[in-house]
Amino acid sequence: MRDVSFTIEPGERVLLLGASGAGKSTLLAGIAGLLGGADEGHESGRLLIDGERPDAHRGRVGLVLQDPDAGVVLSKVGDDVAFGCENLGIPAAEIPGRVAEALADVGLDVPLSRPTKALSGGQKQRLALAGALAMRPGVLLLDEPTANLDPDGVREVRDSVERAVSQTGATLVIIEHRTAVWADLMTRVIVVGADGGLLADGPPDVVFSRLGDALAAAGVWVPDHPIDLPALDRRADGPAALEAAGLAISRDGRTLVRAGLDLRVPKSRATIVTGPNGAGKSTLALTLAGLLPEFDGTVQAAPELAAKSGRRPSEWKSRELLTRIGTVFQEPEHQFLASTVRDELAIGPRARGVERAAVDVIVEELLERLHLAALAEANPFTLSGGQKRRLSVATVLADAPPVIVLDEPTFGQDRRGWIELVRLLQSEISAGTTVIAVTHDAEVARHLGGHRIELAAPAGVLR
Repeated sequence: MRDVSFTIEPGERVLLLGASGAGKSTLLAGIAGLLGGADEGHESGRLLIDGERPDAHRGRVGLVLQDPDAGVVLSKVGDDVAFGCENLGIPAAEIPGRVAEALADVGLDVPLSRPTKALSGGQKQRLALAGALAMRPGVLLLDEPTANLDPDGVREVRDSVERAVSQTGATLVIIEHRTAVWADLMTRVIVVGADGGLLADGPPDVVFSRLGDALAAAGVWVPDHPIDLPALDRRADGPAALEAAGLAISRDGRTLVRAGLDLRVPKSRATIVTGPNGAGKSTLALTLAGLLPEFDGTVQAAPELAAKSGRRPSEWKSRELLTRIGTVFQEPEHQFLASTVRDELAIGPRARGVERAAVDVIVEELLERLHLAALAEANPFTLSGGQKRRLSVATVLADAPPVIVLDEPTFGQDRRGWIELVRLLQSEISAGTTVIAVTHDAEVARHLGGHRIELAAPAGVLR
């Protein structure tokens, strides 16, 4: 980010927008005093809170990071929410009340002793927000706080943030692609340009009404701005690529998540998996993908997908799985292996023995289509959240498996990246690829069409 100038007054509620990779998350880290000194990067100009460097006000600034896992500190839910309060020296007798209030505000209804590692991605987002709210900061910074939440969770988090800033008068800065959810709460919209400077700065209704078309073209999600992309039909007929009978699933092989599932995944169609946070969607996806063994029952692939190891994906060897089912994890970093974006995209084709010239063609096409060409030599771990997601999807598409399983494939995407990703998945489906997508995004479900699997929160599973 460069050539950006603005002043945020106490109590303002600012929606910070811009294309993926424009530097929004870096700016929040700077406001929170987390960018370090000159030995860790480059800085020009001034960034001040109450006239002083941000690191002098760390106790007054609460930051919820884009990656929920990065905000988890301790092993139990209650301890994790209390961690910030303890570091601020809040009286011990006051902390339990703050913890309970914060958890209730974000709708995380789990025991205080619940292991944080047992939470879903959406639940971890609520946990991180609860930890920030419990500190009652004067400045609250939220980096895509609803990215992995179900619709009910989005409303709960939005309402809890509104209550918090109304009660405390805190200054609020939010990065969020779901602009329609937050627009009426905000007093101001600041849009940063991908190449520096500001594209817009003003009240939400003025900015979106006057500059809507230009901002949409720059990758900003403008409320009620139509998506120029056709929707695939919802037919779910034809033979099955995968079938599950009497399936029970577990993440750790000991704790049952769901049981009694009889499912069918139609070939050459999209299957959309939806449901509330904690319902077992990611665990189901990993089981269908052969990366988790069935707790009970079976998952079987169609005969034409069968390997030497048989028809059960969980029994396939890694190379057999590579050429049959590709998986995009909920956390993109969990699948990066190379030191550059270009090499990351080449790993799969090279492992399949594709000739070097053909590998280069595959890689260059994906770099261009997903707006990653300028980052070809960058380390995957240095990309923005949205760029990491596009790369993680591209690495699986480069493998060209007949079945692709994606967990929240469009989270963190600006408008342009979202459209290109969905268009790419549509072309894969039209070419005969079977797609299984776990998503809370209703527009993804509508545009990909196909079959639906909706998981309700099972009895005894807390959200």
